[in-house]
Amino acid sequence: MAKLLPRADAVNREGAPAYAYGPEAKLAQLAATGTLADNFYGAAETQLTDVLDAARAVDPVFVAQAAVYARSSGSMKDMPALLAAYLTVADPDLSVPVFGRVIDSGRMLRSFVQIMRSGQVGRTSLGSRPKRLVQRWLEEASMRDLMAAATGSDPSLADIVKMVHPKPADAARKAFYGWLIGRPYDVAALPAEIAAFEAWKQDNTLPLPSVPFEWLTTFPLSAEQWAVLATRMGWQALRMNLNTLARKGAFDVNGITEAVAARLADAQAIEKVRPMPYQLMVALGQVGDGVPLKVQAALEDALELSLQSVPTVPGQIVVCPDVSGSMSSSVTGYRKGASSKVRCIDVAALVTAAMLRTNRAARVLPFEQTVVTLKLDPRARLAVNAAKLAAVGGGGTSVSAPLALLNAQRAKVDLVVIVSDNQSWVHTNRAGATATMAEWDVLKRRNPDARLVCIDVQPYGTTQATGRADILNVGGFSDSVFDTIARFVSGETRDWVEIVSQVEL
Repeated sequence: MAKLLPRADAVNREGAPAYAYGPEAKLAQLAATGTLADNFYGAAETQLTDVLDAARAVDPVFVAQAAVYARSSGSMKDMPALLAAYLTVADPDLSVPVFGRVIDSGRMLRSFVQIMRSGQVGRTSLGSRPKRLVQRWLEEASMRDLMAAATGSDPSLADIVKMVHPKPADAARKAFYGWLIGRPYDVAALPAEIAAFEAWKQDNTLPLPSVPFEWLTTFPLSAEQWAVLATRMGWQALRMNLNTLARKGAFDVNGITEAVAARLADAQAIEKVRPMPYQLMVALGQVGDGVPLKVQAALEDALELSLQSVPTVPGQIVVCPDVSGSMSSSVTGYRKGASSKVRCIDVAALVTAAMLRTNRAARVLPFEQTVVTLKLDPRARLAVNAAKLAAVGGGGTSVSAPLALLNAQRAKVDLVVIVSDNQSWVHTNRAGATATMAEWDVLKRRNPDARLVCIDVQPYGTTQATGRADILNVGGFSDSVFDTIARFVSGETRDWVEIVSQVEL
């Protein structure tokens, strides 16, 4: 039987046998997990080259679908913007609807313009059609969206306005553009928010103007003013600034603790914002002693709410998080001064804890070069079990180790979920198939209906188990991964490429 297994056709970043993803699967993985930042095994430049090579190897329609999927389901930023920029060259007509679906914020607009001007997709200027797309975005954006877009640089919104010369729809928009780029403007026509901001800069005893909070925090603020900002800033900004609010005395203001806790645990807000569960787990670990316990509890409630989509899967389930040394790297790669605090092992830990929470009979087999013994309580809150798993770490990587243990125990298995960066190198001194495929073959002979899901948290382009009807390779670290698992187990979808291909443009 083992002789019929597919031979490894690639090597991973450790130089060990692996299976290469096909162009569509590789693009889907890069789009859903890539961030154009340095990771444990590769540089951002390599990842950029990889995604553009993969895009050129597939139909532009699939590129468009991958861009929309990565933005709408994966909440990614860099890759959707890159693919939208690529399409302006590869298929200008298709780039129009994709731009409308992907460039949905000022931050995304700045990323798109930056990529276009970098020359990476084959042009160093916007060009006529992309310029019109950017113009239209500016002309259709609300004043609130424009003010939010004016927070950030490289390029700044002022730079973009100077590039594309949007046509102001009215006197207020014309005055705003003049104020933004430092040219003469009609003071009387300024939007009320900007006029209030200018007045407040002259007299900061006036009420805080309704502008992005980042504009205000560059000035000295009182505890009461910080408290006002705590009720105004966006949900994600609030989650990220809890320690700052504590340091500035905002929680000492009457009623602010309760107000912040209510906002963080607001189910409707969480559904709208769709925060990454892993960000919430790390935020829980980083809140300082000055953040009230009621606020910390609300953050934990938010984590629980963000993972309500985790499926209950029938049968015997085994979840295998990779806790090896390479999993300690930042899941979104390294950027000078801006690396995510979320590590690959945090992602693996939270996927495991979430699966255990809704499938309490599941076995958990953490692994490095061997399986690590660790006892988890399926009734414990997500953050508790995730923290226990994330505290383990180090050693080499053997993706086949948990499968080998299951085979040694002759275990009954219906579903195995492996969460790893796929850079297995221990137990690879064999010809032909990878050790993972060989062990899975043995397990399948004993459990013919079993399925294997390999969640790849880093875009390196190879896997230890090649895709087929009973094996799903999926990339990403948003809550959409759980829906993908449920659809695969139920037989609705066969592979990740199919999922991306179902995106409507």
